[in-house]
Order: sequence, then structure tokens, then C-alpha cells
Amino acid sequence: MSVTAEELAPEIEVQSQQLKRLREEVGKVIVGQSYMIDRLLMGLIADGHILIEGIPGLAKTTAVKTVSDAIHTGFARLQFTPDLLPADLIGTEIYRPQHHEFVVKTGPIFNNLILADEINRAPAKVQSALLEAMQERQVTIGDKTHGLPDPFLVLATQNPIEQEGTYPLPEAQVDRFMLKLRVGYPNKEEEKEILRRMANRHHPEVEAVLTPEEIKRMRETADQVYLDPKVEDYIVDVVFATREPAVYKLDKMENLIDYGASPRASIYLAQVAKVQAFLSGRAYVTPQDVKTIGPDVLRVLRHRVLVSYEAEAQDLTSDDLIQEIFNTVDVP
Repeated sequence: MSVTAEELAPEIEVQSQQLKRLREEVGKVIVGQSYMIDRLLMGLIADGHILIEGIPGLAKTTAVKTVSDAIHTGFARLQFTPDLLPADLIGTEIYRPQHHEFVVKTGPIFNNLILADEINRAPAKVQSALLEAMQERQVTIGDKTHGLPDPFLVLATQNPIEQEGTYPLPEAQVDRFMLKLRVGYPNKEEEKEILRRMANRHHPEVEAVLTPEEIKRMRETADQVYLDPKVEDYIVDVVFATREPAVYKLDKMENLIDYGASPRASIYLAQVAKVQAFLSGRAYVTPQDVKTIGPDVLRVLRHRVLVSYEAEAQDLTSDDLIQEIFNTVDVP
């Protein structure tokens, strides 16, 4: 049953206070990085997996672990390595001779939050097992399918610098990530605060302040955020501009994009725009919500928007092209 923006506003206000408490707990450990924390919460509420890219030491793993500590939920950290096997991830069947039967020993994937650390170091078979979990919310062990807990979220990290011993992620798998985040360095003041907090052995403890049931209620609330048909048209125009740039007065990009964004990009843009509005305390989506979160959705790039050799020759990244699209497409 649909509700009006006025009816939804009080519920959003209550849930905003819950998220404020969550941010406060995370802030006990993580200094700055508000962009990353907001996007992690966005993925949690939008029910979408997140790929986090950044050099080592920028608190990617710590941020994910801290968010999980602030939620009453199951958490598993998986260190992806070239010798990892699918059974290490999803589990396996074990034979019990005393009962003459096979029993399933489940793996760490059967948790609510999964931190896939350095995901691009795992071989193809492991990536295939993870792909089923991400897309279908289930895994296959032997000849039986097992459902995963709800909520289920994969938060993966990868190092953009060191490529030795890494495997490029399959296009199909990368496209299952709702957001791709690029994490940068803290500023001077943030770095000084990090030094003060962490240059000793006594680190702050985080209290769990949110439950999976509350997360599910937030998802239901975010689903009801109003998306005006004009904003829907804007989302479709942005996605179509990656496929037919000339139609949107982007003639110079005609030969710079080999493959545009798929319909999954349109779906994800609509979902995260609703959550962006929800996190902003509103019961309706504005075009600015789409512009704010859009680059993080389309940046699951090279994959949603595959740049051509000509673009690479001009030293243009997919980020550059996406920004140009948002600057050019008419806003309602």
C-alpha cells in the first residue's frame, strides 16, 4: 500500500535517529571518511553489494568491521588469496561413516555481512561461487541449494596499485555490485586525530545499536520514498546518454564509449536515489539525489560504461565521461 510523503516523514525521522546513533558508534573508531561510511549505510539499506577501492591503510577493512560491530548481526572477514577454494567460502559435504551419510558443513558465507578482502586475488572458481551468492542469495553445495541469511551484503575491497598475483574480476560479477567507492587520503586535521586515537593500544569499543529487523524496516521505508515520473525520465536519460551520446548533445563522446550502461544501472540508480533521499530525511527523490549518488553507481565502470581505446589514448577515464554526462543531460 502506497503512502504519501507526509505520512512517511515521521517514520523517516525516527529511523534517521537510529542511523545517527549508528554513525556515532562508527565515529568512535573511524575518523573522517564520511563519504565511505554514508555509502556503506546506503548499500545496507538499498540491499546492494559494494566494491571499495583504495590503497592499503585507508581504513577500508576497519570501516566495514566497525559498521558490522555496530549492528547485531553475523559478520565474516574473508581474506581472498590465490589458493582459496570454493569450499573455503561456501562450505562442503563431509562423510560421517558412523551414520553412512554426508552432512553439510557450511562456510563463512552464511553470515549477514561479508567482508571480501582483496577480492581480486581469488581464482575464477571462487569468483563463480561468490557470484551465485551475490546474485541469487543462495549457494549450491553438492546437489542441494542453500539459502543465505537476510540481510546479506558483500562488501569487497581491492587494491588499485598492486596487480601482481591478482585476477581481473569477471564482468558479470562486477556488475552485481551496486556501488563502487574510491577512498582517498584524510586531510591534515583528520590525520592528526587518527594519530591521537590510534597511537596507543587502547582502542574505543563499539556498541551494537541496530538490529537486522530495524534494517529491514528501513528498507521498507526507503522503498516507499516517492520517485516522480520526471525524475524517472532523468535517470533513463542519463543511462541512455551512455549508449547514444549524440542524441544528448555529447557528440564528442560518440567514439569514446564502447558499451553503455545496462538496465541494471537504471534499477540501481532508482534504488540508491531513494535511499539518498531517505538518508537526507526526505520522503521524495530530487534530481540532485541522482546526481549525488549517480557516479558511484555508474563507476562500477569499465563494466557499466566501457571506455574505448580512443578515450584511453586521450587519457580520459570513465569517471571523466560520467561527469560530462551529468553536466550535459538536462535536469528536470
